[in-house]
Amino acid sequence: MIEPFKIEISDERLADIRDRVARYDWSNLPDLGGWRSGVGKKDLRRLSDYWLTRFDWRAVEQRLNRLPHFITEIDGTCIHFIHARGDGSKPPILLLHGWPGSFLEFEAFIEPLTSDGHDVVVPSLPGFAFSCANVAVGPRWAGQLFALLMHALFGPQRFIVHGGDWGAHIASWMTFGQPDRLLGAHINMAYVHASDAAPTTPDEIAFATRCSEIFEWELGYNLEQETRPQTLGAVLADSPVGVAAWILEKFGVWADLPKLSNGDPDVWSKFSEEFLLSNIMLYIGPSAVVTATWIYHGKRLERAGSFSAGTRIEVPLGVAAFPDPVFAPPPRSFLEKTYNVVHWTDMPSGGHFASLEEPRLMLSDIREFVGKIF
Repeated sequence: MIEPFKIEISDERLADIRDRVARYDWSNLPDLGGWRSGVGKKDLRRLSDYWLTRFDWRAVEQRLNRLPHFITEIDGTCIHFIHARGDGSKPPILLLHGWPGSFLEFEAFIEPLTSDGHDVVVPSLPGFAFSCANVAVGPRWAGQLFALLMHALFGPQRFIVHGGDWGAHIASWMTFGQPDRLLGAHINMAYVHASDAAPTTPDEIAFATRCSEIFEWELGYNLEQETRPQTLGAVLADSPVGVAAWILEKFGVWADLPKLSNGDPDVWSKFSEEFLLSNIMLYIGPSAVVTATWIYHGKRLERAGSFSAGTRIEVPLGVAAFPDPVFAPPPRSFLEKTYNVVHWTDMPSGGHFASLEEPRLMLSDIREFVGKIF
């Protein structure tokens, strides 16, 4: 059964979060050199001060509740989603976020895409925000759940899926597991491929070398969330400022941001305190910060890092290749060893959170991809 849903964090929960932020002892957080060794303390404190003095979650809640929210149970998992209706002249489109993002990544896309004629469905991933998780749901299983959700909404009608970060992982697995449901998939992160696909050209080899060097520094969080999410969760569940640090670091490092004179990322040139805290609150308000890490564990349990050897995906794939400083898409030639790539755009700017950083570029690219396959 699909039911309307209203976002409503209790007063008691909000008071407890605020009290924990206010009581955070900054003297216990020495500074090892700003962003060179993790999140910048100065920027984290700026965000926390805004939290205490200016942030109004109730106003955010009121704005978000103007959107058509729903909740349903799919295969034993409750899924929260937004479903905004178009006129049916274009196929339904499923927009999938990642970690540490949320459905907020696509808030600005809903009206333009419904105006184009699409029904737009924006779920919270299992364990994120208002979607529950009782077990670790990896990207392969999540793809099955969302295919079932789209069938509940549209029957056998085929649809288009777009995703970034985990959304791209899930979209990739949907092209493998539910190809008959898809008209096409559009992604801005492309790291799932056939296990026997190997870099062979100079560009592909250079890309693989660069990834190895970057990942040595950047994937510590991934290993912890894949292997020991429960231990990490015990820390995150108790500290809103700790959650803010864990998430803010990724926005500072993964986005395509200008650098300050000291080399730190200029986080505030692209992201406001209001947005960052709204996104963070979708992790700690409904107590989802722990279960949101479980998708990493689920991926490991599913062994969902790659497709089986020899896999060839025929679903039309579109790639928006943004200059993500950590997870840049591989060369097109490498992806074509696994996928039917029908659309590719090398973007001039925008990082890992491309839908937030460069929404006009992303929206334009999705529209161009739709025009090619429909």
